[in-house]
Amino acid sequence: MVISIVSLWLPIVLAAVMVFIVSSLFHTVLNWHKNDFTRIPDEDGVLGALAPMNIPPGDYVVPYMATKDDWSSDEFKAKVERGPVMFTTVLDGKAVFSMGPQLTQWFAYCLLVGVFAAYLGGRMLPAGAEYLEVFRLTGTVAFACYAMALPQHSIWYHRNWPATLRSMTDGLVYALLTAGAFGWLWPA
Repeated sequence: MVISIVSLWLPIVLAAVMVFIVSSLFHTVLNWHKNDFTRIPDEDGVLGALAPMNIPPGDYVVPYMATKDDWSSDEFKAKVERGPVMFTTVLDGKAVFSMGPQLTQWFAYCLLVGVFAAYLGGRMLPAGAEYLEVFRLTGTVAFACYAMALPQHSIWYHRNWPATLRSMTDGLVYALLTAGAFGWLWPA
């Protein structure tokens, strides 16, 4: 018998709330991610040089390739050799101090992870399944959602591996919390 996602609303919500609280502790109290980024040399000089350009919020790469042919052009190669080469995100300065939208999106994402765990668990496990069976399956789904795409940032965009591994460790903790909520509240 298939267990509906709707009947698993309580573990979905509880897991999202627990993950939201623990992630807040990781980022505000424990300073676990304080070394994910470092200060750029001559920060004031860089800000002074960039500010007049009025760069709109968005994701950028420097130097930029408009076409595949740019990759082999002497001009592009010279820019890469001269450096710096950067992948960067420019934010609206007001957005930095107004975290409401990001926190709302994060909570919605946590709910979505729970929905995926509920969907797969509800189709693969019966009512009354053992705690460990539920824990193992829903935890694996949650870990895949929270952590497994993160290495791509280090592989392709050269994000530092320690930051990626810290974020994957976060994902493991979030997966364990999600698995615990589902194992505890799985229908009898």
